[in-house]
Amino acid sequence: MDDSLLLELYQLSLDRVREIEETICASAKENMAPYEDYFRRTAGLILLADQYYQDRQSGRFGSLSMEELEEYNRKLYEDISGEAYDSSYASPVYAAAQLGLPLGQLLSYLYMEIRGMILWAAQGRLEDMAACCQTFLEVYGILEDSQGGGVQSVRRALYEAVSDLCPRAVDERNRELLDPSLSFARDIVMNQDLNDLRYLYRYGDYISRNELDTARYLNRLPAETIVSMASTFTEGYRKGFELANVDLSKKSLVDIRYCIGFERVIREAVKQFEQMGLQPVMYRAAVHLVNRRGSEKVGYYGTPANAQCEYDHRCDLGLFLDHDLKQRKLDALRNAYERRKELAAGMAGPAVMEIFGEENFVPVNHPEAVSYTPYQLKLMAQMQRESTRITYQYINGEERSFTIISYPVPAIGKDFEAIFHETIRLNNLDYMLYRQVQEAMIRALDQCERVEICGRDGNQTRLDIRLISLEDSSCQTKFENCLADVNIPLGEIFTSPVLKGTEGRLHVKELYIEGMGYHDLWFDIKDGMITGYGCANFPSEEEGRKLVQETILHNHETLPMGEFAIGTNTVAYQMAKTYHIFDKLKILIAEKTGSHFAFGDTCYSNSEERRVYNPDGKEIVAKDNEISILRKTRPQDAYFGCHTDITLPYDELDTITGVRADGSRIPIAAGGRFVLPGTEELNRALDGADNAQ
Repeated sequence: MDDSLLLELYQLSLDRVREIEETICASAKENMAPYEDYFRRTAGLILLADQYYQDRQSGRFGSLSMEELEEYNRKLYEDISGEAYDSSYASPVYAAAQLGLPLGQLLSYLYMEIRGMILWAAQGRLEDMAACCQTFLEVYGILEDSQGGGVQSVRRALYEAVSDLCPRAVDERNRELLDPSLSFARDIVMNQDLNDLRYLYRYGDYISRNELDTARYLNRLPAETIVSMASTFTEGYRKGFELANVDLSKKSLVDIRYCIGFERVIREAVKQFEQMGLQPVMYRAAVHLVNRRGSEKVGYYGTPANAQCEYDHRCDLGLFLDHDLKQRKLDALRNAYERRKELAAGMAGPAVMEIFGEENFVPVNHPEAVSYTPYQLKLMAQMQRESTRITYQYINGEERSFTIISYPVPAIGKDFEAIFHETIRLNNLDYMLYRQVQEAMIRALDQCERVEICGRDGNQTRLDIRLISLEDSSCQTKFENCLADVNIPLGEIFTSPVLKGTEGRLHVKELYIEGMGYHDLWFDIKDGMITGYGCANFPSEEEGRKLVQETILHNHETLPMGEFAIGTNTVAYQMAKTYHIFDKLKILIAEKTGSHFAFGDTCYSNSEERRVYNPDGKEIVAKDNEISILRKTRPQDAYFGCHTDITLPYDELDTITGVRADGSRIPIAAGGRFVLPGTEELNRALDGADNAQ
């Protein structure tokens, strides 16, 4: 749309919104009485977002003091912060109580979409702001003209708005992921004075003490520490290509994902990536409904203003999802990649800097929140698989890599600075020591046809993991020796299990994934596939099962075991024990502190044909399983688009035993200690962890 026409449309819409806010109580029809409060408050939110937009465009926002910016940010998010959320239309519980069901769900969804105007305003995305206004006015008009029977008309109008927006929203998201000329975040990182913490408010996101204190702390660190942190990050990325024998010089883009507050490190990382010939793309975690991925965040993000709010709206797509909408999104994604296929071919892959230490979130399941029907769960799973397949048609999995690293934030508590420096040490452990220890394990397990894992002290784990056979053990291996490259910190060996014959129960007493806690999490496995699962988070078994299906199975009915690994980073385990932060660790670190098992795709999904070698020169041949190999005959059935690690920690782990074809046994661990010759060094940190208790 022409800019002048867009501006005119937006201004006309705003005039009508102002009229609604000012006159609804006095002039609304009698049938609008139940909705007056909703439309008045939602109109006020739109006008607040517009004021924010005008202040950004005029330059006034940039002249505000730190105190004024803090107050502005508080005002933008006060309706969903803390206890205010309980009486906000963002809460489906409150909306349902005021408006009834199902209208409360629909209007709560609309309220949250309109909240997105704050982020569109920060980026100057007037078209998205205008679309929100138009949808609001259409819904208002439907209820104003109805005689109490407008619910289905509202649902239809919202469905059509989502469907109409879908191609543009998907295309814009695809551009964000591939086009370095979209430089909103990059300009903040590279051009702002990072010593002036007012820069944090330029994002438009909710800014908590976490972001402020992180930025302050990083600003106090010596320049050489920042350079070293960035170098660990970027060198891990480069080594990933080197070890995979992929020519990084053919690539032109790197997808940088980070948490707000870490800009000083990211700025240095950008400089180092540019020296490798890579331009950065940086983008916010998705805002539009059709681009969101439940609770998962991809891009840059900050502390949520209210984690329960995000959880309550994780399934809002369930209001509208049907076969047609699923297909519309997939078609839009394919068309978007086709338009940018040259940029996609230059994408080297993601470089992710995560955080840990945030306050843990224990969700409350509200029946008023939207949930998916069984049919929609199947559609979601199909859409995820097909989206992954489309993506890898344009971003060749054989030619990409990644790296992930993690650092603590001040919310972790009084020991933050000590934990931060311990994490830096953790990210730079002795490469040769771990290489030799892990080679000893791999030599032993290459002799085995299966591995038995048993829990202890009330842990019910009893698993039998089947391993691939080697044609030539002199030059082939079953396990990857994972050191400090794509997956930082170092400290694991992993394989893709043979599914047939892999069976038993996996049980973890307490586990945290992305800040969400699971209690007595369990999976039953038969021929490598999940046959049963649950957790004790809720009094109802069904609620626990539903949580696991949504967050770990990613809405699939079942998943294969795509990875079996033995973590060797006992130093990370000792750190967690010393500072009592097991519940704070990201899976990136937690997976190294015991044996872990991933459900979903293998670690080599979409890149199985790429030849990969361990440092000793042996080729890793365990890259497929009975499902991923379908990529050669039925590619639509080969991948699930997810891979979730479940760690059995050392203190719940009793034995790991390799079993040869003749039945003879090779003990790897017993009583929670490593017993294989050549691995004894790992027990020093485990002993230190016990002493720390």
